[in-house]
Amino acid sequence: MSDETPNLPEARDVPQRAVIVGVIPDQPERVLREAARYARLFSTPLLVAHVDVTRFVTYEDPDGYVHTAPIDLELAAGERQAAKVRERTSAVLEGSDVEWSVVSLVGDPALAIAKLADRAEARLIVVGTRRRGFGETMREFFTGSVAARLAHRQSRPVLVVPLEEPARDDEELWPDG
Repeated sequence: MSDETPNLPEARDVPQRAVIVGVIPDQPERVLREAARYARLFSTPLLVAHVDVTRFVTYEDPDGYVHTAPIDLELAAGERQAAKVRERTSAVLEGSDVEWSVVSLVGDPALAIAKLADRAEARLIVVGTRRRGFGETMREFFTGSVAARLAHRQSRPVLVVPLEEPARDDEELWPDG
């Protein structure tokens, strides 16, 4: 297996004015369904983006080809997750009248999705909230949520879909343990 994989499809292969949804394996299907609903409302394609965080961008050629390297030796982990996202998307959107496609990206999720949104001139970016408590990933702990980073660091509208029941007003959102 090669260490080189493209981070973004060629510009001509990216549906323009699409609704982009960031998806992770085992994420509640509500996020995908909401994104499909907005794609239908806007009469535009849905671009399902999975970001392989087990790889990082090493450098980008002038022609846009992105070279990557694995973070750890488990090279197939990201590929398994991408396959899971494709299968899940197909199952959730089966019978839908929304045109959709799945793209695999690498690296930092907020940066990769923002770059894809620029290339697609996206109408909307849809992401789910992160889970409360210490179940969050170490990456989220250090970098903040993907939703917050997208909302503050690019100009496109971002729809954040809750993954679970809303917190009560008196509930501590980030318990100490």
